[in-house]
Amino acid sequence: MPVAICGKEDKITQGRIAKVYTHVGLNKVEVEEGKAGDIIELAGLPDINIGDTICDFNNPEKIPFVDIDEPTVSMTFSVNNGPFAGKEGQFITSRHIRDRLFKELERNVSLRVKETDSPDSFEVSGRGELHLSVLIETMRREGFELLVSRPKVIIKEIDGVKSEPIESLVVNVPDDCVGNVIEKLGRRKAEMVNMEPAEAGHTKIEFKIPARGLIGYRTEFLTDTKGEGTMNHIFDSYEPYKGDIQARVRGTIVAFENGKSVTYGLYNAQDKGELFIGPGVEVYEGMIVGLNSRGEDLAINVCKEKHLTNTRASGSDEALRLVPPIQMSLEKAIEFIQDDELVEVTPESIRLRKKILDSKERERANRNK
Repeated sequence: MPVAICGKEDKITQGRIAKVYTHVGLNKVEVEEGKAGDIIELAGLPDINIGDTICDFNNPEKIPFVDIDEPTVSMTFSVNNGPFAGKEGQFITSRHIRDRLFKELERNVSLRVKETDSPDSFEVSGRGELHLSVLIETMRREGFELLVSRPKVIIKEIDGVKSEPIESLVVNVPDDCVGNVIEKLGRRKAEMVNMEPAEAGHTKIEFKIPARGLIGYRTEFLTDTKGEGTMNHIFDSYEPYKGDIQARVRGTIVAFENGKSVTYGLYNAQDKGELFIGPGVEVYEGMIVGLNSRGEDLAINVCKEKHLTNTRASGSDEALRLVPPIQMSLEKAIEFIQDDELVEVTPESIRLRKKILDSKERERANRNK
């Protein structure tokens, strides 16, 4: 059947429907016609996008397109240039990543992809960090290997005023955690709009908060509410910039050399903070292996082995006990990193690393800031 396709800017093209499908249970079945109210699939129209209207060939009448929320957060997707590049992934080149991102644009209407000055990097914008992390997780399961940066909110200038996206946040927390949650969100420039009792022992609180204030908060929220709190947020509006928000105050523990982590080296490192890896893990120079208890970054050799001697003291050779490492999921890793750090995503691993891997070059760059 010949049809007219009404696209953007009232552009009308012609096409022909080859087949019509509907679903019976879980099976896709070919039918002769689709009636009003049926959910159908069409074959034969290759160049069609979300928002286009398929019309009668002799009487094209376009349905108005429903506006979709614009992206509020952007991240940089780039080619993995670390020492382990190509070991675990199947698709690792910039051409693979570029083709996959532009293919995603065909069905992901809130996504934006922009090429950068570097041929190996792409700026990807979406409706929040969760929207982008779902895309990253899908890509890694398909065999892609890439580096992703810390999410950044998209700042706009409205009537000459620097403005940022504001989210409407609703939390449901146990009564004994209310004060802690309000205090933490207050530091992130949140404004409380409403508070009322919910079901037994819980309180519902509504906030207006800058989108950048939510980056990295979900894990902290679950800890503060002992896993009993729930939070939901949705884009509200753009408002004037709210000022600086304090980022992560603790530094990281960074691997000093390439090799495989050993218990002796990790035992010495765990006194400095919390570890992200256990023994027997392949590491490289510049890879983040833990969270320092102090504010600065600390380079430690986690591959250091104990030197064997002929002398043994009573009790000194007992088994070294390690604290179980913190498991970093993709969402936790994206929330955790700072501007000088990246997440290395492969089908098998999620690693955190510094942008500059060489420790001497990193120190030089920090001095020149």
